[in-house]
Amino acid sequence: MSASLGYHPEDEEKSVGAFEDAEAVYAVEAAPDRVIARRFGKLSPLLSRLFASGVEARGVERVPENQRESKNAWNKSVNTVFDIIPIGVLAQSTYTLSFGNAVATILCFGALGAVAAAFIATLGPITGLRTMIITRFSSGYFGCTIYSVLNILTQLGFATTTVILGGQTLSNINPGTLPSVVGIIIIGVCSLIPCFVGYDMVHVYERYAWIVTLISMLVLWGLGGKAGYDINAQNPLEDTGRALSADILSFGGIIFGSFTGWAPVAADFNCRLPANTPPMRVFLLTFFGLFIPICFVEILGAALMTIADPAYVAAFGGGSTGGLVAQVLSPWGHFGQFILVLLALSVVANNIPNTYSAGLSMQALGRPFAIIPRFFWVFLAFVAYTIAGIAGREHFNAILSNFLRILSDWTAFFIVIVAEEHFIFRRKNGPLGGYNLDDYDTPSKLPVGVAGILAGCFGVAGAVIGMSQVLYTGPLGKMVGAEIGFELAATFSAVTYLPLRALEIRFTGR
Repeated sequence: MSASLGYHPEDEEKSVGAFEDAEAVYAVEAAPDRVIARRFGKLSPLLSRLFASGVEARGVERVPENQRESKNAWNKSVNTVFDIIPIGVLAQSTYTLSFGNAVATILCFGALGAVAAAFIATLGPITGLRTMIITRFSSGYFGCTIYSVLNILTQLGFATTTVILGGQTLSNINPGTLPSVVGIIIIGVCSLIPCFVGYDMVHVYERYAWIVTLISMLVLWGLGGKAGYDINAQNPLEDTGRALSADILSFGGIIFGSFTGWAPVAADFNCRLPANTPPMRVFLLTFFGLFIPICFVEILGAALMTIADPAYVAAFGGGSTGGLVAQVLSPWGHFGQFILVLLALSVVANNIPNTYSAGLSMQALGRPFAIIPRFFWVFLAFVAYTIAGIAGREHFNAILSNFLRILSDWTAFFIVIVAEEHFIFRRKNGPLGGYNLDDYDTPSKLPVGVAGILAGCFGVAGAVIGMSQVLYTGPLGKMVGAEIGFELAATFSAVTYLPLRALEIRFTGR
């Protein structure tokens, strides 16, 4: 029988295929545990028992509105942690800033970074999606894969620095008894357990862990004061004029990165909140959940560097931040060692989100990765950063400072692109009128991604020419004499994404 006018058999096949894809998506959204268990044949009974025992089955699948809950939001524990202290230490150890300039830089650049990360967090309840999947609505399916690779490297980088610091601190408690390698493995395993179980256990741990750590931090503040803070100690060492501006900009980039490093994971931990949760409530909770604890701990790090007692200076030189903190707590003897144990273990609260979101970003690489259970990727992330931590344990400060500077560059253009898409193209009366959330896993209905990818490339170009690091200095970085990578990355992407996306919508309609 000949096809009637306007009828094409291949169109019907595409429609049937699309319908089947949609049905599969709806099924895994509604009951991920049953769908995932069925995929693995002989392993199905084992997976079913794991999920029944409380291990989270849901990975990057969207959370339907009827499965949302209101009990979990951003917690302070992830940043009331010991591994934030070394960031504040960098103000004097690397950039010779005075205490006053260090505090001002932390507060100003920190506020800017917290605003950016808090905006991304508001998209979780709106979409019910994990952060990396949200990028598909601005940069397409392939663009999401690129961002996921960047975020995997980011979370593994954060986790590596975290386990190194925690492991070194444990080994400093009673030198010679616990090798730092064993300490790194202990921190890694403690981080893995809640992430393996999943979302609910992560939130339960983070809801309460900050209390003990805050008390330990207050003890550290007090004993540091007893040792003698000298807020003018760094003044003779501080640069002046243009060199001082360069130091502030470079350190500011590190501070910005310490805040915006949470942006690529911010929606991962509140995508189960009800869709009608006020965005301003999510924004404020996230902003203050980042700004207050990070500034509090980074300023503590800067303050500890003002102690001029030779014993404390020698402790920092011999054991870096862990050695300095151990010296500060030493007047309390064994109880001080107990506080040091608590501080070392506090990094687990910071490392849990890194591990959890690294697993999700691995799933977001594409469908072949998404069908593998989330907990497998979490375990793979644990293995990767534990090995990296053991290999790089002697180079903590270099890894931290270089990693955070690079991190601030890509998160800057990522945030700008997502923000322009949301506020300009997805606004209620905008060109696209909102998000068709059923399309999140259908490449043919998502943006092509040319605009997002090209704007990201322009952002990379801005970061490169504004770079000022040991290995490379860009032309504008050399002209200014400072690291201005994230500022140029954000600017270049913001200027180029708007016209490119408008053209993409005009020619493709999506």
